[in-house]
Amino acid sequence: MAIGRVARNVVREQASHNRRRARIAKRHKQALQVGVDIPTKDEIRRMLEHAGQLRPLLLTAVFTGLRASELRGLTWDAVDLERQVLTVRQRADRWNRIGSPKSDAARREIPLTPIVINTLRAWKLACPKGELNLAFPNGEGNVERHANLHTRGLARAQFAAGLTTDPARPKYGLHSLRHAAASLLIEQGFTPKRVQALMGHSTIQMTFDTYGHLFPSPTDDQVAFGQLQARLLVA
Repeated sequence: MAIGRVARNVVREQASHNRRRARIAKRHKQALQVGVDIPTKDEIRRMLEHAGQLRPLLLTAVFTGLRASELRGLTWDAVDLERQVLTVRQRADRWNRIGSPKSDAARREIPLTPIVINTLRAWKLACPKGELNLAFPNGEGNVERHANLHTRGLARAQFAAGLTTDPARPKYGLHSLRHAAASLLIEQGFTPKRVQALMGHSTIQMTFDTYGHLFPSPTDDQVAFGQLQARLLVA
């Protein structure tokens, strides 16, 4: 993914990482909001329309829920276009080092939608080549820096889409696309355990803590039971 090269400042990266973790921890104390923490469907469509070369990565993120580190560390040999699945086997940390996934639960197989399969099939031909065989590398075929994806990829796409007024600061980061994927799974009717497995959460409690408010409520259950009764008793 040829976004650009920037000199690395380790101290600044560590400080930025710490601030990001603090923001995420604070945000997770409150329910995630669509349009604030999770992009709306219209916002996702607009992002994709203006994503350019970043489109294969964004589509994969939205339809698989991979973490940013997992996207950056994804290799082509973990993408089986014939079986229509990808396997999370490794990740790239904030120092661009390839290593094991976040936890044992993070090692998982995820089905791919037709649009992702077709997009990745075409992207594989144009993708910069490198020894690591990465699916979303930088222009030299090496691990792309998270900061480049954030400020030079997402920010520019979202600025072009009218989602932000700052071309260097996106409204939504890559983690927001992971939230979008989870919300789509829940909307589609996937069970909490299946959402846990697909998202790579180590516990079901983590799934409920993050996305519990998106699952059907008691009111939804009452409506569903009313529909069940109608199907059985109303001729």
